Amino acid sequence: MTRAAVIGASGGIGKALADALEEEGTEVLRLSRPELDVTEEATIAAAATRAGSPELVIVATGVLHEGEYGPEKSLRELDAAWLARNYAINAIGPALVAKHFLPIMPRTGRSVFAVLSARVGSIGDNRLGGWYGYRASKAALNQLIRTLAIEDKRRNDRGLVVALHPGTVATRLSAPFRQSGRDLFQPDRAAVQLLDVLDGLKPTDSGRHFAWDGAEVPA
Repeated sequence: MTRAAVIGASGGIGKALADALEEEGTEVLRLSRPELDVTEEATIAAAATRAGSPELVIVATGVLHEGEYGPEKSLRELDAAWLARNYAINAIGPALVAKHFLPIMPRTGRSVFAVLSARVGSIGDNRLGGWYGYRASKAALNQLIRTLAIEDKRRNDRGLVVALHPGTVATRLSAPFRQSGRDLFQPDRAAVQLLDVLDGLKPTDSGRHFAWDGAEVPA
């Protein structure tokens, strides 16, 4: 990859991904708020007009907690506005990035469009419940990725559209919810692991969801 765009490049994982790519010699366009806000489609469209034709696009945005809101522990905590906010940032935003960035990516040769998802978005792996908005919005994101991958094959049969689970990373997003004794990655290590996963994927892997160790996450 010689040119990449990282959306959410001011966040912990996004910055680490951009740094790692630049260390490999990749030209990186770093995009973050307010220049590109995934809840404002006009900013996405404007950013795409100056992105050239990147072989790699990574969407590293997401919300888990904001202000007084956080993951719901039970049904009684459901709030319509907070659910909508989860969907807007975790699912709709990345889909709109795809709408404007996939058409400008190369039509021949290898290209990769990747989004940061989460294992908790897996329906088959949900054994604990709770975290309604985050789980549901990430599940929606995974379905969007699957659907985008099918359509994108008509544009470039060697293109990849995938979701990635980075594990628990030491960032502001995970800070209030880290469990002692649980594996915790620093952003720079998480970035290298995710890029290694992408390097090992084949066009037939498009539409799927992979964890930081290369294992597929169940739908």
